[in-house]
Amino acid sequence: MKITLVRHGQTEENYQNIIQGRSRNELNEEGIRQCQKLREKLKDVSFQFCYMSPILRTVQTAFILVGDRVETFPDSRLIERNMGELEGKSRDSYDTIKYWNYDLNSSDLGVESVQEMFQRCQNFLDYVVNKHKGEHILVVTHAAILRVLRHLLLHHKLNGNLLDIDIYNCYCETFEIKEG
Repeated sequence: MKITLVRHGQTEENYQNIIQGRSRNELNEEGIRQCQKLREKLKDVSFQFCYMSPILRTVQTAFILVGDRVETFPDSRLIERNMGELEGKSRDSYDTIKYWNYDLNSSDLGVESVQEMFQRCQNFLDYVVNKHKGEHILVVTHAAILRVLRHLLLHHKLNGNLLDIDIYNCYCETFEIKEG
């Protein structure tokens, strides 16, 4: 089985370096262009299904990428991390180590803990791996969830800071999962 992970295209909040969390922000013009460019790059890839976060920016991304050729399913396990009281604030205004360290697992200010994200992402992966053996699925989600899914798929140790890779808008990476 193959899983292709994609982050949604740019929003105005991404451009302004604002924490979005679960807010319903739309793609901006640059985000639409990014998705159209990625659609062209993926045009010859045969996906059997597409799972997406139900938040507007990921739904828009999924429909630009494959909405007219692949059945799409919203899945709440792919929703962005709840950033609590930090939502709407500048990314520079919070302690990234505190909120992105697996061992510290902070949920202060109503922020969803890292370990909670890992639990729901593992639940999603268990589901799709069992349901889609031998198929290629597309997963359109958010940076935080993408980071967790990558860690799980790559079998990284679950410790330390999870901000180990830049997950830019319209980031795309494919993983092959060996059966057994």
